[in-house]
Amino acid sequence: MKLLLPLVLLLGCEAPPVEEDAGIDAGPPPTPLRVATFNVHLFFDTVCQSGACTATDFEQVATPSSFDARATQLANAIAGFDADLVAVQEFEDQACLDAVLAKLGPAMPYGVLGEIGAPGSVDVAIFSKTPLEKVVAHRALERLVRPDGSRTNYSREFLEAHARAADGTEVVLFAAHFRSKSPPDDPGRRLAEAQTSRRIVMDLAATLPDAVVLMAGDLNDAPGSPPLEALTADGGLLRVAADLPLANQYTYVFNGRGEAIDHILQAPGSAGAAVPGSARVWKDSRGFAGSDHFALTADFELP
Repeated sequence: MKLLLPLVLLLGCEAPPVEEDAGIDAGPPPTPLRVATFNVHLFFDTVCQSGACTATDFEQVATPSSFDARATQLANAIAGFDADLVAVQEFEDQACLDAVLAKLGPAMPYGVLGEIGAPGSVDVAIFSKTPLEKVVAHRALERLVRPDGSRTNYSREFLEAHARAADGTEVVLFAAHFRSKSPPDDPGRRLAEAQTSRRIVMDLAATLPDAVVLMAGDLNDAPGSPPLEALTADGGLLRVAADLPLANQYTYVFNGRGEAIDHILQAPGSAGAAVPGSARVWKDSRGFAGSDHFALTADFELP
């Protein structure tokens, strides 16, 4: 350049004007992070663990062929979300997780089960496109308190998993499945689960301000209920499907009435933000992919 500049001046030529944006490709917009939650409904393996697996018992035993077909159906559903992280509920054990991971292959090769250890239990799990760098099981660490002062614990594992988005941003997903309303109902336990979950999620977000901190799962209660208010009210977690029309928010049908009981929530102040209008409820006939629940996905802008 030191040799060329005098030559240009000597010849009296003017350098061409430089347009500020000419030839600069800003590239595609940042790829959002997608998260999903799906209660798959009683995915049991081929072994009777509880010793009570008749047609009238809770635990059911799959035949090898029906187990393989169900694993294929669930893997296709999970892959179809094109999500980075997926929280699922009602996987019986590691055999169920391994079967779906094998079907997913490199599309989503990582997963962890939140096993509570009870025979024939149905547990939460998390699938991820990227390696899980840290996993914390909170059920054994927390003692919950109902409004009447009695003590309880999480009905299923409250599972925390740390991963990375494609751009390297840390993402923390908590997978939850609160106490069901099956008789005898225990609303106080569900409220205690919500209160404790809010504290755990928000405390973690405060220590990781550069991470996207999310919670997803079947919470067995709808917006406006005490558990959802405990999670979201007064500066609490942000429910990402709240911007959908009410008629499009439900994820379960009970006695002919739609109820929004599966949720994705974000800790306020955590990195990134939900993409407005990105929440989607996935449904086919009476549920989704063989379940009695619909699935829910949402996209998040990365910081």
